[in-house]
Amino acid sequence: MAKEDFESKLDSAKEILETLMNPEITLQDSVKAYEKGMSELTKAQKILEDAVIKINEIKAK
Repeated sequence: MAKEDFESKLDSAKEILETLMNPEITLQDSVKAYEKGMSELTKAQKILEDAVIKINEIKAK
């Protein structure tokens, strides 16, 4: 099972960025990598938003 935490999503996005920077990558592979990278960043953003909500709930108590 893949890790679903913020740091792992950012690490995955960084790896994908390195792949995209490879001058020998094909257009088709770069589109796939871009889609996967954006998905990972969207998931990381959701994790971050959830953490902010939890922090705000704790502060409100």
